[in-house]
Amino acid sequence: MKILLLEDDLQTAAFIRKGLEQAGFAVAHSSDGKSGLIMAQEEDFDLGIVDVMLPRLDGFSVVKKLRETKPSVPVIILSARDAVEDRVNGLQCGSDDYMTKPFAFVELLARIHALFRRASAAAEPTVLIHEDLTLDLLSRKANRGGVRLDLQPQEFSLLEFLMRNAGKVVSKTMIMEHVWEYNFDPQTNIVETRICRLRDKVDKPFPKKMIRTVRGFGYVLE
Repeated sequence: MKILLLEDDLQTAAFIRKGLEQAGFAVAHSSDGKSGLIMAQEEDFDLGIVDVMLPRLDGFSVVKKLRETKPSVPVIILSARDAVEDRVNGLQCGSDDYMTKPFAFVELLARIHALFRRASAAAEPTVLIHEDLTLDLLSRKANRGGVRLDLQPQEFSLLEFLMRNAGKVVSKTMIMEHVWEYNFDPQTNIVETRICRLRDKVDKPFPKKMIRTVRGFGYVLE
């Protein structure tokens, strides 16, 4: 899943980004509100984290404008302001949650998962299952045929993307954009490398192979 982070304090942004990536999320970052709003409107994100005191366009305005085009994307506002009226303004402008600084990262992560559960409760399960392959999105655990798979965060995210699109061919470009924050670069082999490592864990120990390369198109989980 991909998260957009709008935060002008580079130290805070680096702290949040590192934690989110270690938790298996792809993160795109902008340090000003105007550029961040353009990113939010032009690209696909599963959640936004928006600081209030942004240059060029404040966080409240970003969220308000974002709601005009993407009303269903969950948004968490971050702010050093803890007055009741500020929290009310944050919620009234369209955010789904409001956190005051400083904060514990584990709490931010818990709120992110809570928003995902709330947004997807009616449509998506918290456990993905494909034949004997199971992925628990909350505990971040994977197993096949009852055997625990020791996946790194990016491997987990890659497998999640393949499982959500089981039976469909996904291109290298789609993987780059949804699992990582990178734009397509024909020179990089990061996708091939991660697919190879994932196969070592998901396919190699088992008689039936699930991850198939569709030459010239991409990959499919069968």
